[in-house]
Amino acid sequence: MNNFRASVFSGKPRQEANTLLGAKKPAATHSDGLDGIAVARDVGRTTNHRDDDRHRLDDERAWIHFRSESVNVELINLSGGGAMIATDIKPRMWERLDLVLGEHGALECAVRWLRDDRIGLEFAHETQVGGDPMQRDAMLLEVIRRSFPDLSIAAPDAAVFELEAPGEPLSEEVAARRTSSRHPLIWKGSILFQHDTIPVRLRNISPDGALLDVPHPLPTDAEVYLDLGAAGSLFATVSWSRGDQVGLRFAERFDIAQLAKLRPDLAPQRWASPDYLREDQGDGSPWAEQWNRMSIEELKTSLEGFLKH
Repeated sequence: MNNFRASVFSGKPRQEANTLLGAKKPAATHSDGLDGIAVARDVGRTTNHRDDDRHRLDDERAWIHFRSESVNVELINLSGGGAMIATDIKPRMWERLDLVLGEHGALECAVRWLRDDRIGLEFAHETQVGGDPMQRDAMLLEVIRRSFPDLSIAAPDAAVFELEAPGEPLSEEVAARRTSSRHPLIWKGSILFQHDTIPVRLRNISPDGALLDVPHPLPTDAEVYLDLGAAGSLFATVSWSRGDQVGLRFAERFDIAQLAKLRPDLAPQRWASPDYLREDQGDGSPWAEQWNRMSIEELKTSLEGFLKH
């Protein structure tokens, strides 16, 4: 890692690293709705343009956490914000489960279709933030205040946001609402690898590592430099790489509160799923309103209430 750091900074102070990164040209850009990497575009894509077999995998295994059990599954396809797996489990349509690809590689998913032993999974749209829940909630509220300062807040639905008296512990019902309600925020950044700057999308991030969407696979054990703009930069090692998903292990712990300094994107209402996830199941997304994904206004009202406890 020391040689890599020296090549990144080239004798420059650490605070100048972002200048170095900004001078590089992206190695590739690829956008396809939520699953893609950011490119300059006036109108978002509404159809899938990926090669469906681009990330078809052979003899790959993964784990799913399903109804309090861990199940080993065959990983057949991995791209476009979703995956195809083969297993003998029998989930219900739209049921939630976690797909674990490797270290720091857990992805919350929903069952999109079922056929024989094949299951199509759609990934949660937002960037999932790990670590201490109170710190995460405080960070999300600060994000809204910094990035959406002109937000007008509608009166909350009392049935949804009713809270116990300040100072009293949260009831099980309120605690469940707190953990199940979803935010619509997506963070992006870039990684420096072999003198190229590669745009990435954060699928999840915690103090110890992250799961990224990348335009192309990266070699395992490669040393990279993750640039999150105003939220900071840090060195990391690629712990695993599958399809367009890469797991990073941070060299130093990351303070998730720093994410408040980087303006996130909002998850769009429409998402163009890859062909292998369509299967004539319609255009509805399991991450829509019925799955408790809050609007940014509802999220602000909810967080302000919870953080008073």
